[in-house]
Amino acid sequence: MKVPFILASLASLSFCDVALVNFRNLIVEEYVAADPTAPISAAEKRAAPDSPSANSLSANETAWLELRRNNTIEPMSSFLSRANISGFDAVSYLRGVSNNISNLPNVGIAISGGGYRALMNGAGFLSAADNRTENSTAVGQIGGLLQSSTYLSGLSGGGWLVGSLFANNFTTVVALRDGSAGSSVWEFGNSILQGPAEDGTSILNKADYYKNIVDEVENKQRAGFNASITDYYGRAISYQLVNATDGGPAYTFSSIAMEENFVTGETPFPILVADERAPGTSAISLNSTVFEFNPFEIGSWDPTTYGFAPTRFVGTNFSAGMALENENCVRGFDQIGYVMGTSSSLFNQFILQLNSTGLSGVLLNAAQLALSNFNESENDIAPYQPNPFYHFNNDTNRNAFSKQLTLVDGGEDLQNIPLSPLIQPPRAVDVIFAVDASADTTYGWPNGTSLMATYQRSLNSMIENGTSFPAIPDQNTFVNQGLNKLPTFFGCDVKNTTHPAPLIVYLPNAPYSTLSNISTFDLSVNNSQRNSIIQNGYDVATMGNGTLDSQWHSCVACAVLSRSFSRTDTPVPAACTECFNRYCWNGSLNSTVPSSNYTPTSLLQEALVSSGASPMPLSFTIMFVTAVITVTLLV
Repeated sequence: MKVPFILASLASLSFCDVALVNFRNLIVEEYVAADPTAPISAAEKRAAPDSPSANSLSANETAWLELRRNNTIEPMSSFLSRANISGFDAVSYLRGVSNNISNLPNVGIAISGGGYRALMNGAGFLSAADNRTENSTAVGQIGGLLQSSTYLSGLSGGGWLVGSLFANNFTTVVALRDGSAGSSVWEFGNSILQGPAEDGTSILNKADYYKNIVDEVENKQRAGFNASITDYYGRAISYQLVNATDGGPAYTFSSIAMEENFVTGETPFPILVADERAPGTSAISLNSTVFEFNPFEIGSWDPTTYGFAPTRFVGTNFSAGMALENENCVRGFDQIGYVMGTSSSLFNQFILQLNSTGLSGVLLNAAQLALSNFNESENDIAPYQPNPFYHFNNDTNRNAFSKQLTLVDGGEDLQNIPLSPLIQPPRAVDVIFAVDASADTTYGWPNGTSLMATYQRSLNSMIENGTSFPAIPDQNTFVNQGLNKLPTFFGCDVKNTTHPAPLIVYLPNAPYSTLSNISTFDLSVNNSQRNSIIQNGYDVATMGNGTLDSQWHSCVACAVLSRSFSRTDTPVPAACTECFNRYCWNGSLNSTVPSSNYTPTSLLQEALVSSGASPMPLSFTIMFVTAVITVTLLV
C-alpha cells in the first residue's frame, strides 16, 4: 500500500517580507489571520488580561476548533453508541448537547517519550483508537476514539510518532507499519547510523546517506544559521519517519496547517513538547519552561516566557516580539525533522557513534569534523538562533537576553508524558488518555513518575499559571497497588480539585502479549519485534481485546463523558458508576518500598490461568521468563 505524504510549502530556507510576521504575547494579545493558508495580516491587539495568566487561544486555533469540535460529533456518537452503556442513550445525549459545543466531551491523547519503545507502544494505542484500522470498530474495540479527539500531543519517541503521522498526511499506523515498495518509512531494523536499505527512499548506499545529511545541514549554515547535533540527528531520523525522498528535507511543521485534512478540521491538533534550558545551566528541573510546537505557533504558556511566535516564521530575527524592520523574515527553519529532533534531543548521542558505522576515509573525516565543533554540554540541545523571544517579557523570560533559545528533550524535566499543553485552561480538555511507555523502573517499565511530576508542578504557584491536575500517588504506591500494570483513572471526582482539571486515563506499558520494555536507547528494532510491540500497545488500549475486561469499551466511553455529565448536571449512569468504582484510584497510599524490583508477567497469561482456561504451554512460560532476563540485561 502506498503511503501518502504532504509537501512543505517551501523547498528550503527562504526569505519574506517582515510585514507578514506577527507575534502573540499572552499579556498583550496579538493574533494572526484565522485562515492558515492566507497571507498573515497586521496584528489585532487586544486588552491585557487582568492577571498574568494564559487566558486565551490564538485566533487560528480558535477558528480551527470550531471546525474540529463539530467534526468530532459523528465519530463520537458512533464510538459511544458501540460502547453500549447499559441504561444510557449516548446518541440522544450527544444530540441534546451538541447545540452548545462547550458541553461536548473534549478529548486529548498524550503519547510519552521513550525512543522506539514509546513510538511503537503509542502506535498500538492509536491503531486501536483509529476507526480506519480493520476490526477496530468491532464489539469491545475502541476504534473512533482518535476521530473523537481534539488534541494529540507527543514527546521524544512519542513525538516521532505524532510527527510521522502528520508528515505522512495523517495516514494510519497500519499503512506506516506495512510501508510500500522502495520506502524506508518505519523500517527500524537499520539504525540511523546505518541508514535505510539501499532500495529505500532513493538512497543508494551509506556514503550517499551521510553525504546527503551533511549537505542539508551545510545548506542551513550557508544560509547564515548555526547548526547543531540536532540538525544531523533530525535529518537522520526523518529517513525512518517521513515517506519522501531523502526523508523530506523540505517538509516543515507549519506546513501541516496548510494540509486540507487539517484545514477542514478532519484531524486532531498535533503538539510536540520540549523543555527550555536556561543560559549557563545544564540541569533541567520541574521549574524549567515547557515549550510547545503546534502548526500555528511555538511558545510557552508558562509565566516565564508567556508568549508565542508563529511557527512558520521561526528563524526570523525578533526583538521584543517584533520582527526587525530592516531584515527579511525567514521561512523553512521549522523543518519537521528538526522539530521532532528538538523534542527528542536526548538521542543526539546516537549521531556521535560514528566509529560504529563502518564509514571510512574522507566521508568519516568530514562527518567527524562537522561534529567536532560541539562540546559535551551541547550534545543534547537544539538551538533556536535567532531567539524568537529575545528581549521579550524581560522581567520573567529566562532567555530574554540571550541571542539563542536553547531547547532540549521534553522529558528531561521528568514530565515524560506531554500533558502540559493539554491541561492549559483555555483548551478546556475534559479527558486525557495518557499513554506511558516510560522506563522508570530497573527493568524498563513505567511507575507513574511522569504523572507525579506534572502533579507536583501544578502545585507550584511560581510555575503552574492556573493549571490544575488531579492528585497522583507516589511511585511506590503505583507499584504496590498495581496502578502501573492496568489502566487507572485519576481525578474522577471533580469536587476534589480546586480548579477544573481533566480526568486522566492512565495507560501504562505492560506485557500483555509480548515483552515491550526494550531499552530506550536501542538503536534498531527488527520488523517482527516492531509488530509485536505495536500489537502489545493495541492490547494495552483494548485490555487484550476485552480479555481482561469485556466492559472496557464502556468504561472508556464513561471516561470520555464524565466531565460533560458534570457540566450538564446529567446523572451518571449506573454502568459508569460501576466503571469508576473499578478503575478510579481510591486515594489510598502504600508507600512502602517494594521488596523486589518490579518484574511483571504476561497479563494475558494471567487472565487465562485465573479464568480456568488452559494456560499457555510450559515452553512458552520458560521462553517468556528467559526473555525477561535477556531484556533486563540489555536495558
